[in-house]
Amino acid sequence: MTVILLRHGRSTANTAGVLAGRSEGVALDEKGTAQAEALVQRLAELPITAIVTSPLLRCQQTVAPLAAARGLHPRSEERLAEVDYGEWTGQELKNLVSEPLWKVVQQHPSAAVFPNGEGLAQVQARAVAAVREHDAALAAEHGADVLWVACTHGDVIKSVLADALGTHLDSFQRIVADPCSASVVRYTDTRPFVLRSNDTGGDLSSITPPKKAAEGEAAPAPADAVVGGGTGG
Repeated sequence: MTVILLRHGRSTANTAGVLAGRSEGVALDEKGTAQAEALVQRLAELPITAIVTSPLLRCQQTVAPLAAARGLHPRSEERLAEVDYGEWTGQELKNLVSEPLWKVVQQHPSAAVFPNGEGLAQVQARAVAAVREHDAALAAEHGADVLWVACTHGDVIKSVLADALGTHLDSFQRIVADPCSASVVRYTDTRPFVLRSNDTGGDLSSITPPKKAAEGEAAPAPADAVVGGGTGG
């Protein structure tokens, strides 16, 4: 089962240097709208089965052109919503860097809990659970070679990637998820494989899941890593 973790396109808050969080009405800016429209062609070769999205406007706007082109109805998932930054919501980033908690967020994020908001460890737990549950449900419905899109937010994507990479949440700030970037994880019975990270425009056709062998054909190679690197089957 393969999921494309898609960050929303550039928003008005991104350009303003504001921590949008769950603020209502934060929309894509002109570049973000163009990025969303470009997804139609960028993902044209991929057999996308479903689109699941954060309920926030900027994510809904990002997947709208793709969903329309594919005739899909995006499913809203609260657990893919942006971090609840609490009292930090709506503040300018240049002012937040002087807060004592800022260093914790950067150096020890697993211990970071935003004032009257949620902790980053909570974010990772809910987001990973959501991705894995949708992945399993879609596989049960469509088969193990299912490919789907989860549109969400930067810190949410970084936390899911940290889990997939088997690295501690305290290292998640080493991962980058730019606006409208695609990061790709293939889940198997044994462990996840990270196929892409922060891809902002490359050819993604190679991530198409391998099809099951037809009767009489040789079975595909096991989903395991080749010695020396690679993602195996």
